[in-house]
Amino acid sequence: MTMPDLFRIRNVAIGAAYQAGAVLRHYLGNIQHLKKKADIDLVSEADVEAEAVIIKTIHQAFPDHAIVAEESGACGSTCHCRWIVDPLDGTTNFAHQLGLFSVSIGFEENGEMAVGVVLNPVSGELFTAMAGKGAELNGNPIHTSRTTQVLESLLVTGFPYNFKEILNPVMMRMTRCLMAAQGVRRLGSAALDLCYVACGRFDGFWEQNLKPWDVAAGSIIAREAGATITNFSNHPFMIDSPELLATNGRIHDAMLELLNIKGIE
Repeated sequence: MTMPDLFRIRNVAIGAAYQAGAVLRHYLGNIQHLKKKADIDLVSEADVEAEAVIIKTIHQAFPDHAIVAEESGACGSTCHCRWIVDPLDGTTNFAHQLGLFSVSIGFEENGEMAVGVVLNPVSGELFTAMAGKGAELNGNPIHTSRTTQVLESLLVTGFPYNFKEILNPVMMRMTRCLMAAQGVRRLGSAALDLCYVACGRFDGFWEQNLKPWDVAAGSIIAREAGATITNFSNHPFMIDSPELLATNGRIHDAMLELLNIKGIE
């Protein structure tokens, strides 16, 4: 089995992200068709067209690689090489012309994340990482923060689409973290949240019920920048895990205590 060239894969992912970003900028403020997949889960022609551009770019370079994408599902045949794509992470922000959304492209080799690329088409910030090679923002190395106390930390979270069904635990965790931290933000793009932990803008991020395409690229970027990533029970995080906690490592144990609400729900 020939091992993939991760440098080439990263470059193809970057090219695909920029092409998709151009599509999103074209549609920003010009959406004609906005549909609901669920009550608050939106999809537009921008999502669909950007995803098609990404898939075409990947398959031109790697025609047999498997691709899992948010809008079109799975395609391709090579099971040990899999791309995980979110063409527009933050569709609600995009629909309201709020420039906090991203293109997220991850590459998985034999079940392990190997490459991650996240682009904010509005700010032009490009986050990249390769396994064992560190993480970068626009070509410059990035690292997690050095904050050691939750009291001095700025945290970020998100609300799952089914938050109404699990409102009590979601709000209890939010309240506990809000009381303990310097502040808590809610931006609306998990991929960017993870990248902002990676570059030290946030000290920690937690969320429930994310999908693999929401976290695939961002998780390797954060990890390569020095982040600790687990579920709420401190078990190793997988991209299909129902819970995610990513921190700078220094506040991880304290965050686990805040998120552990068993027995007090």
